[in-house]
Amino acid sequence: MRDLFFAVLMRDLRLAMRRRIEAGLPIVFFVVAASLIPLGVGPEPQTLREIAPGVVWVCALLAAMLSVTNLHAGDFADGSLEQMLLSGQSAVVIAAAKAAAHWLVTGLPLVAAAPLFGLLFGMPAESVGVLAFTLLLGTPVLSLLGSVGAALTLGLRSAGMLIVLLVLPLAVPVLVFGAAAVAAVEGGQRPNAHYSILGALLIFTALTAPPAAAAALRLSVE
Repeated sequence: MRDLFFAVLMRDLRLAMRRRIEAGLPIVFFVVAASLIPLGVGPEPQTLREIAPGVVWVCALLAAMLSVTNLHAGDFADGSLEQMLLSGQSAVVIAAAKAAAHWLVTGLPLVAAAPLFGLLFGMPAESVGVLAFTLLLGTPVLSLLGSVGAALTLGLRSAGMLIVLLVLPLAVPVLVFGAAAVAAVEGGQRPNAHYSILGALLIFTALTAPPAAAAALRLSVE
């Protein structure tokens, strides 16, 4: 199972490297969207500091949703997904590996870019560190939830919109507690409770999302 996981993971990473423009679109969207916010709300430093955590989290969530549509679509179109599922290998491991590859390509760069935008919005260094850590805990949840949504809508028209409608309500708690952790630090409180909730959401999603995505993939292929 470990060999299968890493084989699928490395395969998806190699495919992403061959499609650099497609893989980089969510990062470009994140950068552009976060950069435009100060133009809309004005240059007031206090206002920018207050809205920065929510802005970064919302942009990260939308960027993840932008990229998750193609999580299984390419393999479904060329028949390789059907071959993987018919090979007798664990569909749960395949779904988990594809979600992990999506996070490495999309989520990890968002985590790396977030501190830069935190500093540009005038956030204190401690708040920037908390923001980056909440994204590190929360963005894998977005990839896992997105993998379920992508599997459920595989082969359907307007799959992107359906994924947004399915996944966004489930992702709201991650966004809320991620932004609230930064607000707690700026209010002089400790963010440990928010870390615990985000960690619990990550564990729960990691245990439940791959089996759900695997079942949906089997239905889509059949």
